[in-house]
Amino acid sequence: MISFRNLRLARGAKTLVEGATLQIHPGWRVGLTGANGSGKSSLFALLRDELHQEQGDLEMPPGWVVAHVAQETPGLPRPAIEYALDGDIELRKVEAELVEAEAAHAGERIGELHARLHEIGGYAARSRAAALLDGLGFSVADMERPVADFSGGWRMRLNLAQALMCRSDLLLLDEPTNHLDLDAVIWLEQWLRDYPGTLLLISHDREFLDACVTHVAHIEQQKLTLYSGGYSDFERQRGERLAQQQSLYERQQRQIAHMEDYVRRFRAKATKARQAQSRIKALERMERIAAAHVDTPFSFGFRPSPAAPDPLLQIEDGAVGYAGKTVLERIGLVLRPGERVGLLGRNGAGKSTLIKLLSGQLELAAGRRLEGKGLAIGYFAQHQLETLRPDESPLQHMLRLDPATREQELRDYLGGFDFRGDGNGGTSTPATAACGPFSGGEKSRLALALLIWQRPNLLLLDEPTNHLDLEMRHALTLALQDYDGGMVLVSHDRALLRATCDRFLLVDDGRVQPFDGDLDDYRDWLAARRAASAAAAQDPARGADKASRKAEREQAAADRQARLAARRPLVKELDQIEKKLAGWQGEKKLLDARLADPALYTGAEAAQLQTLLKRQAELSGWIDEAELRWLEISEALEGLPAD
Repeated sequence: MISFRNLRLARGAKTLVEGATLQIHPGWRVGLTGANGSGKSSLFALLRDELHQEQGDLEMPPGWVVAHVAQETPGLPRPAIEYALDGDIELRKVEAELVEAEAAHAGERIGELHARLHEIGGYAARSRAAALLDGLGFSVADMERPVADFSGGWRMRLNLAQALMCRSDLLLLDEPTNHLDLDAVIWLEQWLRDYPGTLLLISHDREFLDACVTHVAHIEQQKLTLYSGGYSDFERQRGERLAQQQSLYERQQRQIAHMEDYVRRFRAKATKARQAQSRIKALERMERIAAAHVDTPFSFGFRPSPAAPDPLLQIEDGAVGYAGKTVLERIGLVLRPGERVGLLGRNGAGKSTLIKLLSGQLELAAGRRLEGKGLAIGYFAQHQLETLRPDESPLQHMLRLDPATREQELRDYLGGFDFRGDGNGGTSTPATAACGPFSGGEKSRLALALLIWQRPNLLLLDEPTNHLDLEMRHALTLALQDYDGGMVLVSHDRALLRATCDRFLLVDDGRVQPFDGDLDDYRDWLAARRAASAAAAQDPARGADKASRKAEREQAAADRQARLAARRPLVKELDQIEKKLAGWQGEKKLLDARLADPALYTGAEAAQLQTLLKRQAELSGWIDEAELRWLEISEALEGLPAD
C-alpha cells in the first residue's frame, strides 16, 4: 500500500502539494489529474525516489518493482524486440547468469537458473514482447529493426513497450497516449484493464481515463484529493463538492459581514464593548472558507467563415503516395460545407497521407483534385509546431499574421488560449514571452490560435489534442461543435471524435471507404482484425487457404459500404422532402379553406387577398417541385440494393 501522511511537496520555493493524507491500495488504478504545473510529474518523481518531500511521510512496500516510461531513447543498434525485452530486468539478469553458468559447466546452477526462468515466464518472454510491440503498432519486420532506425515518436512507443514488459508492482504512466494513434490507444486501454499491479496514470484523455482507472487523485490549490470511480464520476463528485463549498463560503461571508457590522456599530459603546471584542476574537479565530473556483482559463471560438463553395473539395479516382510507392488509390471523396468527417484506420494505413493530400501538401499521382471557388483551408499537424518562430512571442506571431488589427483586440483573443499579460505573475503563459522555451501544449495552443484566426471554411486536423490538457481539449471540443465549416479530423481522443464527427471514413488496404458504424463498432472491427491476424500467424497454411475468401469478404464489405454510401444521402434527402411536404401541404390546406370563404372577399380582410393568393401560388410551386424530386429519388433508391 502507498501511504501519504501530512505530506508537503515543493519544487524550489513553489509549494505544489500541502498536507496530503491518503492511501492507495494494491491493485488500484488511479488517474492523477490537475492543471499543468500543479505537481503531477513531481509526484511521480517522488514515487521514483528522484525527489523528496519537504515534510510528512511517504510509505511504500520496500520490495515493490516500479516501472515508468523513460523520456530518452538512445540510438542503439540492437533490435526493437531486444530493447523491449530489456524492460524485464530480472529476465536479463537470469539470462546473463545462465550464459556464465553454462560456460563454467556448473550443472546445478544451470538447473536452478532454468527453474527460475520458468517461474518468471522467461520462455514466453519473447512472444510477450512481440505481442506488446504488435499492439503498439509495430509490424513483424519492425521488431527486428535497430532502435536507431526509428523516429522520436516511435522510440517513445519502444520506451512504453519496455515499461509494460517490466513485471512491475507499480506502473507510472505519464501521458502514454501522446504518441499513439487510436488503434494503439484502444489496445493499451485493454492491456491496462488487465494489469494486475497498482497503476498511477496521468492523462488528458477523458475517455481513456474512464476506461482505465478505478480512482482519481486530483491536485487543486495545493490539495491532493482522492475520489472513487472513473473520470466522469470524479467530475460529478467534484462539482457537488464545489457547489457545497461555495454554499458554505457564501453563508460564512454573510456571518462575517454581520459580525463586522456589529463591531463597527458598537465597538465605541461601553455597554457593548465586551460583546464587540468577543466578536473580533471570533473573527480572528475563524477558519476562512475559500470561494469555489471552476472557471477554465480557455474560452475561444471560430470567427465567422467566408462564404463556402459547395462542394468544398473533390477528389476523383485519385491515387497518392511517396517515392513512387502508392499508399492510397481509387480515392473518391466529396467534402461539403458543414460536414464533420472522422478518419479511422490502423497505424500506417494512410490517414495522415490523406490529410496532406486534402491540404495540398501532397500532389495526386493520378486522378483529379477539384477545389471550390473561395475554399479556405486551415491545416493543423504536429510538425507545424516547428514553423513557429522561437524568438517571437504569441503576440508578435498574431501581429505578423494580421498587422491591421489593434493590438488590444489580438491580446483579448490570445487570452482565450491562456496567453495573458506580460509575465508579471499569474499562472497564464505571457503573451509577450518568446515561444522557443514553450512546452508542447503551449506551442499547440499557439498554433491553434493562429489557425482559427484565419477563418478557414475547411478544417483539416491531424491529432490536434496532442499535449493539450483536459480543459483545453474541452474548450476545443466546444469550439468545433459551434464551427460552421467543413472538417476532417484524425485523432486518438475518442471524446473529441464522438462530440464533433457526423460520419467516419475507414482508411484501410489502400482504400478510403465510408465506415457504417460508430467508434464502438470500430473497436470491434479492430478486435476482429487482430484475432484473424493471430489465427493466420498460428496456422499459416490455413491462413493461406482463407486468403481468397477473406478477399471476397472484404470486397463484399466494400461493395456494401459503397451501396450504403450511395443510399444514405438519398434517404436523408427523401426524409427532408417528406417533412417539408407535410408542412407545406398542411399550410396550403388551411390557406385553401380560408380562400374558399366568401367573407374574405367582402370584409375587412379583403386587403390581404393578394398576399394570400401569392402565398398559395408559392406553396403550390414548392409542393410540385418537391413531389417531382421525391419521385426521382424513389426511383433511384429502387435501383440500389438495400443491403
